[in-house]
Amino acid sequence: MSTAAPALRSSWLPRLVVAPSFVLSFLFIYGLMAWNGYLSVSASRLLPNYEFAGLAQYATLWDSERWWVALKNLGLFGGLFIGGAMALGLLMAILLDQKVRAEGLLRTIYLYPMALSFIVTGTAWKWILNPGLGLEHLVQSWGFEDFEFGWLVDPDMAIYCVVIAGVWQSAGFVMALFLAGLRGIDESIVKAAQVDGASLPRIYWRILVPSLRPVFFSTLMVVSHLAVKSFDLVMALTAGGPGYATDLPATFMYTMAFSRGQIGLGAASATMMLATVAAIVVPYLYSELRAKR
Repeated sequence: MSTAAPALRSSWLPRLVVAPSFVLSFLFIYGLMAWNGYLSVSASRLLPNYEFAGLAQYATLWDSERWWVALKNLGLFGGLFIGGAMALGLLMAILLDQKVRAEGLLRTIYLYPMALSFIVTGTAWKWILNPGLGLEHLVQSWGFEDFEFGWLVDPDMAIYCVVIAGVWQSAGFVMALFLAGLRGIDESIVKAAQVDGASLPRIYWRILVPSLRPVFFSTLMVVSHLAVKSFDLVMALTAGGPGYATDLPATFMYTMAFSRGQIGLGAASATMMLATVAAIVVPYLYSELRAKR
């Protein structure tokens, strides 16, 4: 009995300490998800209304022109953001993998944007791309009076400003993941390829980069998740404008739920975002768990 009591205490005490935070996290995450799901099938407008309304909110959502614009922008932004961040991050990782001088300094510089919040990034790029304050004004002050760069106020080009800021923010994070993957590959493989006469670009293209498939997949999941839930970057940079030319599903949800008094419609759009993220994350988790088994 004397030895059983301490063993029992050491077994259950950590669980008792963690239990309150686990329960609260479960309630605030999954409980609020369930509440949002119910609001999406309710008649809620300015205030929550728990009268069941079926799929009426979803019908209104998919009939909304603004929602289709948000989806189109998400496809454009997501494709360019994910592709740009991964391509630039891989390129920087390959360059740093050459054991260049001042690698630590360069790695810090590349990673620094990720230490900033998307609010700071959006605000900074809003100043840089503002025609009256930033790049256009600077170049014109150098004597190039005909230079114009008004993408930020152009409804057709403003979404590309969001892409530029997003890629700048995330490329360093992607670089760190790819660099860690490259440094984890056995150097004997590279030496053997060099002995066989393979050039350095061919070694990367044929051997090293294909070896990064797990890193590619994990990075794709993370960056795709960032693209789907992008909100603060857009709000700081364009606020969804001009008009709603740079609306994304996250900004659409915020506008409908908190500015337009359409809580049910906002909940429906949030549920669609959750389904999109789940469609990305769940197959990844399933494949990881299946691989471990």
